[in-house]
Amino acid sequence: MTTPERLIESTRELLWERGYVGTSPKAIQQHAGAGQGSMYHHFRGKPDLALAAIRRTAEDMRTTAEAVLGGAGTPCERVEAYLRRERDVLRGCPVGRLTMDPDVIDSDELRTPVDETLDWLRERLAGIVEEGQEQGQFAPSLDAEEVAATIVATVQGGYVLARASGSPAAFDTGVRGLLSLLRPARQPVSRQVM
Repeated sequence: MTTPERLIESTRELLWERGYVGTSPKAIQQHAGAGQGSMYHHFRGKPDLALAAIRRTAEDMRTTAEAVLGGAGTPCERVEAYLRRERDVLRGCPVGRLTMDPDVIDSDELRTPVDETLDWLRERLAGIVEEGQEQGQFAPSLDAEEVAATIVATVQGGYVLARASGSPAAFDTGVRGLLSLLRPARQPVSRQVM
């Protein structure tokens, strides 16, 4: 791995663990095994390096989500696969973590890849819900954009609840609850008079 790659990957890791404020240039250099001169040779400073790391994290999140959402199966199965895919629930979401970092949110430049990724995810999910409505898998009365926002909120909120309790059970409960709400109600069996 090249020095710039080690610096980006180290910054990604540290941002996920410590947030922007807790990620000092010295910590990045130590984690990457790179000197100060190397860091500033490749990046203008911490904000520049953090932006590269946030962009990479956002790209990885999109790639991971698309692998499931664009995979095989019905729209309903793909949404369920996205919700149930393997995650390090107790560690949280590396993109979601950035939304709680005031220094990232206060910077238009650092916040943009985060916003764009969450917008992309909601749009992608809304499209799948609409596809499922056309196929009769989701109730036609559902608003696809609202459902997509609810899916994202359930995942992100599930991370928070799991971390707070120290158990992935809270995440799993939220996923099961959302899936039960998304499944169309079964039509009552008609009784024929004989």
